This record gives sequence, structure tokens and C-alpha cells, in this order.
Amino acid sequence: MRAIWMSVIGCFLALSVPVHAILPEAPAAPVEEAVPEQRIDPQVDAASDTRIGERIRGFYGVIDAFSSIEVEVEQGVVTLSGSLASQADIDEAEQLAAQVDGVVTVQNQIERDVSLGENLGALESISDKAADFVKFLPLLGTAILVALIVGLIGYGIAGLKGLWRKLMPNAFLAELVASAIRFVFVVGGIVIALDMIGAGALLGAVLGGAGVIGIALGFAMRDTIENYVASLMLSLRQPFRANDHVLIDDLEGRIIRLTSRATVMMTLEGNHLRIPNSSVFKAVITNFTRNPQRRFQFELGIDAEDDPTAARRLGVSVLKDLDFVLDEPAPTARVEQVGDSNIVIRYLAWIDQREADWHKARSRAIHAVKDALENNGFALPEPIYRLRFDSSAPLPLQGGASITASSGEAAQQDTAPPAKTRKKSVATPHEDVKPDTEIAEMVDAERAATASDDDLLDDGRPTE
Repeated sequence: MRAIWMSVIGCFLALSVPVHAILPEAPAAPVEEAVPEQRIDPQVDAASDTRIGERIRGFYGVIDAFSSIEVEVEQGVVTLSGSLASQADIDEAEQLAAQVDGVVTVQNQIERDVSLGENLGALESISDKAADFVKFLPLLGTAILVALIVGLIGYGIAGLKGLWRKLMPNAFLAELVASAIRFVFVVGGIVIALDMIGAGALLGAVLGGAGVIGIALGFAMRDTIENYVASLMLSLRQPFRANDHVLIDDLEGRIIRLTSRATVMMTLEGNHLRIPNSSVFKAVITNFTRNPQRRFQFELGIDAEDDPTAARRLGVSVLKDLDFVLDEPAPTARVEQVGDSNIVIRYLAWIDQREADWHKARSRAIHAVKDALENNGFALPEPIYRLRFDSSAPLPLQGGASITASSGEAAQQDTAPPAKTRKKSVATPHEDVKPDTEIAEMVDAERAATASDDDLLDDGRPTE
């Protein structure tokens, strides 16, 4: 019984507990800050209205355009009446009246005067501006004259081409310095002129716009600028001379000239070739003229049963006997590889390109070494093919008969072909290997006929 009463009391206490004590409290709503409102003074008298009216009429009287405005003040409310020539003046009059201390509100009853007489003031302002411009003309003319004088001084200094070519390493760089001097003096003259007429803000805007335009043009003319910079670097570094035999990547020929835009070559077939300087600057350049000594090499194969050492010695001896092969560095030979049916030997020798053509010398050397090997019993094997036949297949014979090769029995036939007679060729001992000069003569003739200051090749500067 006691337990029942305790349960009833517990339920009663639970029901008597407020709900907000059990549930978690909700977050409080943010309290908005009170915005101070404009308070109207309850103590308003006639003296206050008089003071406000006198104050507004006072500064209206100072302004010629507002002198005809009528002002009435009652209980802090300002009433404006009259007429003005423009809506801008009407709005300005209202704003000025509203700024006076004690004004509750402004009733703007000013009308715009659209009569012809009042609106002819605009023409008077134009005439005043024209008069001011006439007064400004002497200063403007002086500023323009100063800018011209400064610019002419810059052009005069830049025109001293002889001086700049003596100071600069080449004509291209001298022209670049002269252009920079002209630009600096012209810009300096414009800056001085704008400063004289009080247009410094305009100068900042112009320079800022020029900077943005310069960035845009830089991106748009990236290839042109890259080619221009490459021309400058090539003119300074001088990687080749006129009439040098070069290989630029996979383009081979002789150099005619280096201009500010492209490198002009004559190919070995006699064709003109123009390569952009940006491509030349980034290319792999092989100059065959720089070092007159040049090595040629070729490979010959001998029979696998022949002695490779003897073949090497014989080939080197033949190369030494050739009049166009240099004694130093001496010719050499080495075994390159051993195949299934031959041994490949590589022969190497040096020539002087001023005395012998590389292609002619290599051709004659191959001929001479090949003949020497064959004349001394070395076989230059041809490709060998090994055929295997099925032993159970019948072998057809002439006349329709056939035989069958039995296992364990070898068919012996004396059908070997007769030995082939080799024709020995003898290399001409005094064959001409002098270098061809046709392309070089064409380049010299063209350079003499089209001499130009645009050529950036300078024989007086060291090459890279």
C-alpha cells in the first residue's frame, strides 16, 4: 500500500514540473540594435522659425542662381517656391535647405523656368569656355613646342649611327639602342607638356591604358617578339659566318645572311631557304666549316672464316696510301659485329675538307678498300639461305620420273653450279676528290650583289 502511494506522489510531482525545465532551451533570437530615430524638438517657437528662414535666405542670397527663391518656415517645415533654370539647381537648393539645423522637412515647390531668356545662360557659359580656351592657347602652344624640342633632341642623339655602332657590338643592337633613345625622349617630352598644362591625371590614365594595351599586344604578338629577341641573341652570339656549311636540325646548306627576321640559306641543291630566327636559336646547329678536319666511316663484311685482323690491317694500309687521307689522326678499323655468315668491319679515316670533298673521299675509299680485300682473297659474302626438304616427299625429276629419299640415305648429286668469275674493279688512283665550289661561289655572288645593312653577320666578332 505504501508503494502505491509513493507511485502516485511521484506522478504528481512529475506533472507539476514545468515543461521548459525539462526540454532544452531554444537559442535566443538575436536582438536587433535600435536605430536612433531623428527626434523633433517639441519646443518650437517663432524665433526658431525666423532663425532658420534667415539662415537659408542668407546663403541663398550669396548664390546668384538661388537669389530669387522665396523661403517660408513654419514649425520647422521649410517651403521653397520660385523658379530656377535647371532641375539640378532645384535639387541643390533643396539639399542645402535640408542641411540647416532645426529643419524638420523641406517642401520643394520650386518650378523649372523654361523661358528662352533664362536658358540662354548655357550659351553664355559656352562663350566663357571659348574665351578661356583662347586664353589657354599660348600655354598649350608652348607645351607642344617644348614636347617637339625634346623629341627632336632625342631623334638627333639617336641619329648618331656612327657613334652607336662603335659603342655597340653590331648594327642591330645599335639600332635597338637608337630606337630606345627616341622612345624615351618622345615620352619625356609628352610628360613635360602635360605637366605644363596641368593634365597630370590624364597622363596617368594614358600610361595605365598603354600598359594594359602593351600586355594584350605582348600576348597577341608573342611569336613576333620571340623572333625579335632571338634575332638579337643570334646577332650577339654569332653562331656561324657567311658561307659556312651548316646543318640546322635537318636543314643543310650554306649561310647567305642573318637578318633581323630570318636566317637565309642556300641548300646544296641551289635553293633559297629562309628559317625564322626563333627556330634557329632553339635548333641544334652543326657547323661543318668551323673545323676543317672531318672523319668519314663505312662498313664492309668479310666471310666468317676469314681473318678479321688481317682484313683490318689491309684496309688501314689502303686508306693510308690514299693521298687525301690525313696521317694525323691516323685511319683505323674495328670489328663492328659478327653475323651468321659474315664479319662486319668498320673503317674510319680523316680528311681536310679544304682539300677534299667528304662525299667524294668516302666513295673513293670504299671502292679502294673493297677492291683490296677481294684481290687478297677475302670474300665479301652475299646473303645465304639454307633450305630443308621433307625426306618423305618425292623429288620430281626431268621426264616425269620421281625418286623418294629413304631415311638414312643421303642423295648425292653432282649438280653444283660452276664457280662464278668475279670481275675485278680497279679504283682510279688519281680520281678527283676536290671539294665542289659551285654553291659557295653562288653565295659569294649573291652577297656581293645584294649587300645590305640588314645583314647581322659580323666577321670582326668572335663566333660562339
